[in-house]
Amino acid sequence: MMPNINPRLMKQAMKRMGIQQQEIDATEVIIKTPESEIVITEPQVSKVNMMGQETYQVVGNAHVRERSSEAEISKDDIKTVAEQAGVSEAKAQKALKETNGDLAEAILKLKGE
Repeated sequence: MMPNINPRLMKQAMKRMGIQQQEIDATEVIIKTPESEIVITEPQVSKVNMMGQETYQVVGNAHVRERSSEAEISKDDIKTVAEQAGVSEAKAQKALKETNGDLAEAILKLKGE
């Protein structure tokens, strides 16, 4: 925590101030932003509760990953569009990609062809 301070005395002082700290056994922390993901490997995560307000403190090795702009399309969505539009699953998947995963728009687009 702080250099030259006895950890036991620090815990007692935090307890008197109503601060509780708990270590969390985490293997990876991912923070998602609209454009990317910040992946923190080998994290040391602490949950701090101060007067009912919970905060998390994360220390570790951070790496930035770009996020794919394509929407994730499930097999169920593909099947639904294929059945509703009366087309193959390949066509349904292509239409879903073109409409960023919007089922209704994909169905209307396929029916309009």
